[in-house]
Amino acid sequence: MNGAQDLGGMQSFGPVVSETDEPYFHADWERHALALTIAMGSTGRWNIDMSRAARESLPPAQYLSSSYYQIWFAGLRKLLIDTGLATSSEIDSGVLQQPAAAVPRVLAADQVNPMLFRGSPASRPAPSPARFAVGDMVRTLTLNPTTHTRLPRYCRGKRGQIVAVHGAHVFPDSNALGRGEDPRWLYTVRFDAIELWGKDTTAAAVCADCWEPYLEADGAA
Repeated sequence: MNGAQDLGGMQSFGPVVSETDEPYFHADWERHALALTIAMGSTGRWNIDMSRAARESLPPAQYLSSSYYQIWFAGLRKLLIDTGLATSSEIDSGVLQQPAAAVPRVLAADQVNPMLFRGSPASRPAPSPARFAVGDMVRTLTLNPTTHTRLPRYCRGKRGQIVAVHGAHVFPDSNALGRGEDPRWLYTVRFDAIELWGKDTTAAAVCADCWEPYLEADGAA
């Protein structure tokens, strides 16, 4: 998915300006948007990769003109409608217009903090031996899927070196489509900046986490 969210290496978006003592939320509605996203994600009607894919599938003009939590709410809206948990008119009006749909789970208030502190680890038992080891030279595949992927566009078709092996993890490209977790080995790959951006770059290197299906061995000298 080559969406508006994949900004690495893009020009003219300006600097990222940090806010001194930035609050967690700039308005009460942002707090509510986060709470709704957590509560509805906990129902089990979708997974975290489906949630990311929903946000990334927003039209570019909408995505780039929206704030962080506006994007989260728009993604949640899409998931609610796609799964039949709510209609567009219900969301707009705030009024239930049809019988509530059943959900596998309901997150109670006293369960929120334990759930957040526990987290949701994505590590899984390895389905097979790792194909690569630290020090191996690899090349990322040139992929342009119409569906979700975690391989940044600027890293595709590039040569790098494995610098860390993290074990097997849920493969987001499969999980986002509802095809199961399909655990795959996950590596950190170091790319020379000149490989990514060309000779005019002022950077030294970029490291990206890449799942094994994104990689092939590179035997170039």
